[in-house]
Amino acid sequence: MHGIIKNIRHLVSRTNSKTWGERSWEKVVVCIVADGRKKCNEKVYDYLAAMGVYQEGIAKREVNGKPVAAHVYEYTTQITIDPSMKIVQSKTSDYAPVQMMFCLKEQNAKKLNSHRWFFNAFGPIINPRVCILLDVGTRPGPTSIYQLWKVFDLNSNVAGACGEIKPVKGPAAKNLLNPLVAAQNFEYKMNNILDKPLESVIGYISVLPGAFSAYRYRALLTSPETPSEGPLISYFKGEKPSADSGIFDANMYLAEDRILCFELVAKRNYAWTLRYVKAAWAETDVPDTVPELVSQRRRWLNGTFFVALFSIFHFGKIYRSDHAVWRKILFHLQLVYNVMSILFSWFALANVYLTFYIIANSLTIPGNSPFGENSVAKVLFVILNYSYQFLVITMFVLSLGNRPSGSKLLYTAAMIFFAVLMFYMTFCAFWLTKLGISAAIASGATNFQAIMNNPTFRTVILSLASTYGMYLIGSILYLEPWHMVTSFLQYLCMIPSYINVLNVYAFCNTHDVSWGTKGESLENMDLGAVKASSNAKSAEVTVTVPTEAKDIDESYQKALDALVEKTEEEESAPDPKTARLLPLVIFWCASNALLAGIVTYSGEEKTETYDQRSQIYLSIVLWSVAFLSAFRFIGSVIYLVLRLISGELRW
Repeated sequence: MHGIIKNIRHLVSRTNSKTWGERSWEKVVVCIVADGRKKCNEKVYDYLAAMGVYQEGIAKREVNGKPVAAHVYEYTTQITIDPSMKIVQSKTSDYAPVQMMFCLKEQNAKKLNSHRWFFNAFGPIINPRVCILLDVGTRPGPTSIYQLWKVFDLNSNVAGACGEIKPVKGPAAKNLLNPLVAAQNFEYKMNNILDKPLESVIGYISVLPGAFSAYRYRALLTSPETPSEGPLISYFKGEKPSADSGIFDANMYLAEDRILCFELVAKRNYAWTLRYVKAAWAETDVPDTVPELVSQRRRWLNGTFFVALFSIFHFGKIYRSDHAVWRKILFHLQLVYNVMSILFSWFALANVYLTFYIIANSLTIPGNSPFGENSVAKVLFVILNYSYQFLVITMFVLSLGNRPSGSKLLYTAAMIFFAVLMFYMTFCAFWLTKLGISAAIASGATNFQAIMNNPTFRTVILSLASTYGMYLIGSILYLEPWHMVTSFLQYLCMIPSYINVLNVYAFCNTHDVSWGTKGESLENMDLGAVKASSNAKSAEVTVTVPTEAKDIDESYQKALDALVEKTEEEESAPDPKTARLLPLVIFWCASNALLAGIVTYSGEEKTETYDQRSQIYLSIVLWSVAFLSAFRFIGSVIYLVLRLISGELRW
């Protein structure tokens, strides 16, 4: 909240602007939607009460016998509370007043219902030009809201935009000492350097994160020509799934913001585009424990996978839009890229295992062992290979029978094993390259010829170096190379766990379409009621509210005192569940097992055939990864050039 108020202060300070200036706070409305009165943290009530927005004792449970769906509070506050919980008044500072609406939903009806309240209930009343969405726990930069608004003001065809989301690193970046946070930091950074710029150049960003994104309100509305279809209609279908909706639709709406992005770009008779704004950024909390990470990625991975299939299957909707031919060609290139990404995502389980199997098994060949003429390399390979298979099977068992919070130690142990495995794979790759180059030089070849003719170097080292080399070059071009130093190794160690732990849990729980919250169906009876009587002449409403100054002041002081008190979070009990193995999971396992079996099979006297298959397979996989990275890198460079041309970026 303090970050939002600082952004409003920035808008007010732009006195030379035609749109913003001294009274520009009147053009901004901060709308807070709380999902469930009983679910809302008491600190939220204390915080809003301290700002004057919320007052206890006003809400009632029913009006004329009808249950209340939500309680709405409106107030223009001149108070802000900084992160140290110090109250600052706008009269004694340069902060501007803030118009606020607080919608407190009676029931916990989930995120989509909260968005329905904003877009369908408050949207027509406020009639905003731009809607900026922020999740709780996300803090925008001091000028981020202005930067997002500016892209809509300068480009009339932009329907949505997003900025850069950064993990909260803490004082002196101490959070990066946690390898989970560091790995996610690298992941977020590369997404903002390679993926988002590429998609912005094309005009279709696959996801505008609900945690920090903006939409043109007019673009979300239905057209008069097609009142039965529109972005918001498709967006809210996931709120109450129909009886005949299958597992595909249910999982697809776990990533409902991706559906909204596709529907905006493919809107009939329009040429809306989506943009990434590098100058706008926000910080958000990321999971710092294994159970939290596994649970979060379950929803992310399943939703992303099924929405990607949805956008591929419904790509024909692009043809009914009013986009130019050249942009539709770009959409087709993005379609090919997305199809390749889906294929790699599907076979990722086999790809990671086969990469380990082929590289580590090569050290068991006589003369290749770094441990001398003994069987250490072979014994080590056998131990790691069977441990790998055992842990993957264990992950399936855990995923089908337990919540991550109930198996924290096992999940953590698995991630540690896969991190060690990744280090060993990297060592094997460099050792094999060294052996091959040394042998070629000994046979009379030049150093360059020896290097380029070595199959291990071409297949593994060169392809991976080109992939991660583009990561490094892209980071330097964007003047943000530090994550390569602080977070790259942690990310590298986490790669097998992303597949063997997170992906396995996600696919084994495709039947679980929850958001991590439970809807409430019981009516709360702890509030009073309102009775209205009407006749032909007048209407009267009887409401009991606090009127004594003593009571009001006492309630306000109580909120201030509670605000600075530290509270201990209650630990939820493990939530055991009985899972069912879906045909999708069976097909996924079978296809990956078949691929692994074909590549690793070697009968009698078929070692040469196995070597050929393994080399061909590794070449296809690793060079395909390099190609996809190159495609992203080219888009990233084009985005950077466009920023320079437009004057948005100055070196």
